Amino acid sequence: MTGFDFLVGEWDVANRRLRDFLDPGSGWDHFGATSRCWSLFEGAANVDEMDCPERGFRGMTLRLFDRETREWSLNWSTGGSGRLDPPVRGRFRADGTGEFRGEDAYAGTGVCVRYLWSGIDERSARWEQAFSVGDERGWVTNWVMDFTRRN
Repeated sequence: MTGFDFLVGEWDVANRRLRDFLDPGSGWDHFGATSRCWSLFEGAANVDEMDCPERGFRGMTLRLFDRETREWSLNWSTGGSGRLDPPVRGRFRADGTGEFRGEDAYAGTGVCVRYLWSGIDERSARWEQAFSVGDERGWVTNWVMDFTRRN
């Protein structure tokens, strides 16, 4: 199973996030975070918790591997919401890049959501979130996290 074993452990995370997730001209906020991830169910699930003290929030992702469909379901939540956002689903390709898609809403607008995991090695990884309104052709990358493993 190709999955999220690479993410288990502790990380420093450099975040770059658009101020308005649908407006590429809205400007980027930059902030740091820490993340820790642990595995469950022999690697078929994991949980990570991200602490963003500069922004005053914590988030978590619950990832579950469906052994029947061979797809991952990724479910995000923040401490302030108390609920899981709609999942994105997908898998890792042979080149090690993971692509996961789903549907959600942002500021009252329905959006298609895409997560990409890339540049994965022992010491680093990159996660990107993009939204598209309607057609899945005009993706706006609105949040990028660069992970660096802590010693």
